[in-house]
Amino acid sequence: MNMQKKAYLFALAAIGFWSTIGSAFKLSLRYLDPLGLLLYSSAVACIVLLGILLYQRKLPLLKAVTPREIFTSAWLGLLNPFLYYVVLLKAYDMLQAQEAGTLNYIWPLVLVLLSIPLLKQKISLWSVGAILISFLGILIISTRGRIFSLTFSNPAGVLLAVGSALFWALYWIFSLKDNREAVTKLFLNFCFGFLYTLIAIAITRGFSVPVWEGVAGAVYIGLFEMGITFVLWLNALKFSTTTAKVSNLIYLSPFFSLLIIHFLVGETILLSTVTGLVFIVTGIVLQQYLKR
Repeated sequence: MNMQKKAYLFALAAIGFWSTIGSAFKLSLRYLDPLGLLLYSSAVACIVLLGILLYQRKLPLLKAVTPREIFTSAWLGLLNPFLYYVVLLKAYDMLQAQEAGTLNYIWPLVLVLLSIPLLKQKISLWSVGAILISFLGILIISTRGRIFSLTFSNPAGVLLAVGSALFWALYWIFSLKDNREAVTKLFLNFCFGFLYTLIAIAITRGFSVPVWEGVAGAVYIGLFEMGITFVLWLNALKFSTTTAKVSNLIYLSPFFSLLIIHFLVGETILLSTVTGLVFIVTGIVLQQYLKR
């Protein structure tokens, strides 16, 4: 098997797992609250990432961590996984899975907007037009097609879903300056995220014994949203002759996700969701094309 075929296999495996996560979030939230789900899934992610470091013989990198790098992980771990997933899971708790997952998908556009003040980047009028196309998609989804009445299905839930994209974009930008080995820094970030979640639960509601269905969902999310899938995607990028050949496949994920949500969660997929998603993806693809 040549390298490019191997890259496609890794990429499709990662996309397949990511496409199930919206359903996993929604089903797991029937048994755990957002903080509880994040606590157990981030714990699983820490174990998985430590296992990957052990398998790759990169544990000595942890011994070489400096106080400055620990501070960086403490800051990045606050953004992701803690704030990002707390806000995203709360959005899933309040909205239909199809709405929360699709609205969260706008993070590449938020990244472009934040790059203007934070990275001093300039964007063209054409890029602004591409962003407006995607924001029209957000409006279609959040109003369920009633864009002229501006009647939002759940304003607080919509705000949280869009807010989660903001936290992810901030995490992405600040991660650009962190040149540590990818799995090592992700492991440390998740360790801090787990610690923050532990403190938040102790302060807000205390601990309780979870039901097994919730724990099973958290294990799945820890494995395939936060842990193994990340390494699959890194391998896809490593084996591909160009990153564009595999990165463009990521646009399949939200459409697959809608199908899985329909069959596993039982939601009737709204025409407004599909229409809005098409607008969002079109804007993102145009933005990427204009950047190149």
